Amino acid sequence: MFKKLALSSAAALSLGAAAAHADTVGPVFVIALENHNFTQPASFNAAINPILGDTAAPFINSLVTAGNANAQFVSYASSYVNVPPQVAGSPSGAGAVHPSEPNYIWSQAGQTAPNGVRTDGDPTAARGNILPTSIPSLSAALQANGISWKSYQEDTNLAVVNGKVTSTPVPPSQYTVPLTSQSGTSTSYVNAYNGSNQFSYGAKHDPMVFFAATNGPGSAQNYAPLQQLQSDLANNATARYNWITPDQFNDMHTALTGGFTYKGVHYTGDQASVAQGDNFLSIVVPMIMASQAFQKQNGTIIIWNDETEGSDTATTSTEIVISKLAKGNAYTNNILYDHSSDLKTMCELMLPGQGCFGAANSPSVNDLSDLFQPGAIAAAAPEPSTWAMMILGFFGLGFLAVRRNATLRLA
Repeated sequence: MFKKLALSSAAALSLGAAAAHADTVGPVFVIALENHNFTQPASFNAAINPILGDTAAPFINSLVTAGNANAQFVSYASSYVNVPPQVAGSPSGAGAVHPSEPNYIWSQAGQTAPNGVRTDGDPTAARGNILPTSIPSLSAALQANGISWKSYQEDTNLAVVNGKVTSTPVPPSQYTVPLTSQSGTSTSYVNAYNGSNQFSYGAKHDPMVFFAATNGPGSAQNYAPLQQLQSDLANNATARYNWITPDQFNDMHTALTGGFTYKGVHYTGDQASVAQGDNFLSIVVPMIMASQAFQKQNGTIIIWNDETEGSDTATTSTEIVISKLAKGNAYTNNILYDHSSDLKTMCELMLPGQGCFGAANSPSVNDLSDLFQPGAIAAAAPEPSTWAMMILGFFGLGFLAVRRNATLRLA
C-alpha cells in the first residue's frame, strides 16, 4: 500500500514539474542591428531608408509578411520606440536616449547610468562610462544566479598571425574582454557573411563591457567571437542568454567600401548597409533555427534595433521575435514597447520573482508576452516556496487516498 502511495506521489510531482516547465521560452538569442527605422513618415529624407518595405531587405520583410513561409514562427512589434528622456534614470535633455552606447547600456540596466552616459566612447575610467557594481545589470544578475550568458561579438578574439588579423577565433582559454574597438583591412581576414577583407568591432555595441561586474578578466570566457557561434550551435554549447552583435558592416551601421551586391543587385551608401545586414540575418537566423537550442529547447531569437533616426516620435524601431512559442504568422500589435520591455521580459524568464532593474522594474512597462502564446513568458518555474506547497499538496492527496482505502476495507 505504501509503495503504491510513494509511486503515485512521485508521479504527481513529476506531472507538476512538467506542467510548470512546459511551453516556456528557453535559450534567448538577441541580434542587435543599427541606425535604421523600422517605419518612418513618407516625408523623411530619402537617404534614411526604413526597413519595412525596403527592397534591399527582402529577408526581414519576408519575416513580417503574413502567409510567407519565413513568417511561421514570427511575431513583431508595430510600436517599438526609443527610450524617452522622462523615464526614470534617463539623462535629462531634449530627445530620446542617443547615441548608440546609452541604448545598449539601457538594454542591460534599464538606465544609462547615474551621470547619464551620452557618448559612444570605449569603456574607460577616464570617460566615466563603466558602471559600478552597485548598478545591477541583467548579465551580472544571471552570473550571480549561476545562469549562463555569452556576448558573441564579430571581429573580436581572433588570431593575429604575422601582425595581421585572421578569421580564425583564438581558443576559448585565450578569450579576453574586448574593451577596445578595432577596425581595418587584412588580407588574412575574410568575412564569412559579406566576403570582404574589412573588419570593424565597436565596443559601443557590446553592452556587457560597460559594467564593472561583467568586464573583468573573470568574465572573459563569456565573450566569444561571433565566428565561434556556428560551432557552439552545432555542439549545443550556447548559453541561456546570448547577445549577438555583428560587426559594423553586418549590423547595418556602415556600408562596405565599394558597396555590396545582394541577390543580383549592387547597392551603395545606406542601401548597401541595409542589404549587408539583411544578408547577415538571412544566414544566421536559419542557422540558429536549425539548432537543438531552437528546435528542442524552445529557443527564441529577438531581432532588435538600438535606436531610431531622424525623429523619436514619428518613427519605430525593429523588434522581431522568432520562436515556436510566438503567436506566429507575422502577428503584430500596437502595444507600446521600448528597451525596458525587453529587459523586463528577460527578468521574468530568467530571474523569476527577483524583479528587474531601473525603468524595467516599473509596473507601467509592457513586457513582450503578447507577442507569444499564452504562458510562454508568464509561466515561469515555481519558486521554492511554491514547490514546497505543491509537495505538501501531493502528500495530502496521497494521505487521503490511504485513509479512503483503509475505510473501504474496514467496511
